[in-house]
Amino acid sequence: MTIISNTTKQEVLHNLTKEFGEEKIAPLIKTHERWMQKHPEGTIAAWSKSMSLEALSFLDEQETYWTFVAARVHLAQVYEQVAERRNTTVDAVYTKFASNVQLLSDKGIYDKRLKQAYSLQELEQLSEILVQERDYLFTYIGLKTLLDRYVAKDFDKTIVELPQERWLIIAMTLMKDEQENRLEKVKESYWAMSNLYMTVATPTLSNAGKPHGQLSSCFIDTVDDSLQGIYDSNTDVATLSKFGGGIGVYMGKVRSRGSSIRGFVGASSGVLPWIKQLNNTAVSVDQLGQRQGAVAVYLDVWHKDIFTFLDLRLNNGDERLRAHDIFTGVCLPDLFMEKVDAREEWHLFDPHEVRQLKGYSLEDFYDEKRGDGSFRQKYEECVSDHRLSRETVPAIDLMKRIMRSQLETGVPFMFYRDEVNRSNPNKHAGMIYSSNLCTEIFQNQSATTFESIQIEDDIIVTRRKPGDFVVCNLSSINLGNAVPADVLEKLIKIQVRMLDNVIDLNMIPVPQAERTNSRYRGIGLGTFGWHHLLALKSIRWESDEAVELADSLYEKIAYLTIKASAELAKEKGAYPLFEGSDWQTGVYFDNRQYDSKEWNELRDIVGESGIRNGYLMAVAPNSSTSIIAGSTASIDPIFQKSYSEEKKDYKIPVTVPDLNSETTWYYKSAYFIDQHWTLKQNAARGRHIDQGVSLNLYVQNTIKARELLDLHLDAWNSGLKTTYYVRSTSVELVDCDSCSS
Repeated sequence: MTIISNTTKQEVLHNLTKEFGEEKIAPLIKTHERWMQKHPEGTIAAWSKSMSLEALSFLDEQETYWTFVAARVHLAQVYEQVAERRNTTVDAVYTKFASNVQLLSDKGIYDKRLKQAYSLQELEQLSEILVQERDYLFTYIGLKTLLDRYVAKDFDKTIVELPQERWLIIAMTLMKDEQENRLEKVKESYWAMSNLYMTVATPTLSNAGKPHGQLSSCFIDTVDDSLQGIYDSNTDVATLSKFGGGIGVYMGKVRSRGSSIRGFVGASSGVLPWIKQLNNTAVSVDQLGQRQGAVAVYLDVWHKDIFTFLDLRLNNGDERLRAHDIFTGVCLPDLFMEKVDAREEWHLFDPHEVRQLKGYSLEDFYDEKRGDGSFRQKYEECVSDHRLSRETVPAIDLMKRIMRSQLETGVPFMFYRDEVNRSNPNKHAGMIYSSNLCTEIFQNQSATTFESIQIEDDIIVTRRKPGDFVVCNLSSINLGNAVPADVLEKLIKIQVRMLDNVIDLNMIPVPQAERTNSRYRGIGLGTFGWHHLLALKSIRWESDEAVELADSLYEKIAYLTIKASAELAKEKGAYPLFEGSDWQTGVYFDNRQYDSKEWNELRDIVGESGIRNGYLMAVAPNSSTSIIAGSTASIDPIFQKSYSEEKKDYKIPVTVPDLNSETTWYYKSAYFIDQHWTLKQNAARGRHIDQGVSLNLYVQNTIKARELLDLHLDAWNSGLKTTYYVRSTSVELVDCDSCSS
């Protein structure tokens, strides 16, 4: 069937005029007339590109609607290309969903299990729920991001899946094994995503329904202090990076430079060579050429190699001591922060020597109470034991080195290990040593250890004792859409089920990660669009009202998330390690002072029937998916009201969402916001989040050391668990795509 391009062009302009008004669209119509005179037989693709760029040229803080005009023009081109491929008209382009699923499954673009799971009759039923008009919710940059990076494409890179179909395919994938009311659950999931009330994590958004790739976002490994353990960990990191996962690696158990090996003193080269290996893995395993792998390495602040570690990303000094593609995080006990504040000494130890002489690992302890606990007792034992070698430095000097690195490179991330472990609802089953690539995931970790290698029936069999290898399964609420629409209760129930199903559906190519995933069934329900919501509610960032909203809103989200997981436990069973957890004993609710009638009733329900997921909430960076949903990233303030989104092959003007004469007063740039207000907000919301938040600190490059130190001390004193990048105006930083959700 031939598609008449000129007709399509006129129809697009007619519909835009009808929606936005003749006066607003007049400049585009004039451009169209000039273009048609020059290119009377011009293709829809050429016309669309020209009109989209023209519409974007009009975009500014007063006329933000042009981003939707440009998106609509771009859609016209996509519809026509897909309609021609499907041998139908533009108006009927979405009616071929059922046959398209079968065709693409046979071709190997969709996973064959999708076709096997749904009959043709069911596919026809589902095709009726597609709402083409929801394509009009996209901004231009949101639509372009979705089409360029996430929808299914043929082997020649042409688009074979439309935006609404991507949402439906994700919903079908995540709900395909549901036993009751399956199609209804698919419809609910489609409703949640297609209205942009929520987004799934980047791996799920990209890979659901396709034959390759996995659905989880990030992973965290703990490296054993052995040659076999180090190399096995590197292989696991490479395997997961290949499939698009961001990796956090805890290196605190690995012996320091100058430590002994098999009794030979001074033989160890420390953590640096192994981190450089990880750096090479991140660069070389580049996810089919799409992007480099991303690895964050964490080390304890009492480790002897800490100074070398803090210099890894610096742009000067000995290149042999650098690993520029690794992200770093430092694990900080309360005691260190106290000694920084008091300007006292700090001692650095070798973890191997501590194990040999003391019979325990210092990193295995934390302070159970603020100002008192196991870690400081063991640390002081080490300080008093003169058999242990150590380096002694002023704690403030070490903190200065941390801050110097942050202002030059944006890292290290700060991981307040005592607060994290005190808040851990599964402390009965393990220990949390570090976080992930984006500092929002805190789950029990342990090293996988080598047992033996032997030949059985001409097969080499390697035996390893599995540790807890953390898996992050993420999705996020779009606060700017979901809160004004008053859909949180319905939405979160759907979202928790979707996330829980990811655990069972995912094929993780590292066995110990799959084991950990099934033991804890950890999920990370998060949010984005916080600044967008504040602007819609006419609330200034630097205000008590914003802090109060963070407290009340995230308490509501926590309640609904716990309730949804408890209801799922009644249906499918609690996670295997529920017995003895803070969820089961009620300590989780006591620690957060949840004592209202509503909370007490929920506490009783959880105690009786269990909870489906051992970990529930985590706020990720949401950089890519917040762009698709047309909102602001995570809980971050905006950079500025108008800016250009720059990638390798384009530069697109963008304005913040819902910018108008009323909201403009409530959009203040991150670099001009007093960051202490951001910390107050996060302290309020953090009480309700069992895991953590990717919290950036935005500072001017003129900031004084004392001011940055005050921010870190405030973060720690406020009970924050981590801070992410220190985003200085002089530093170029990389967002985490894997944890975007």
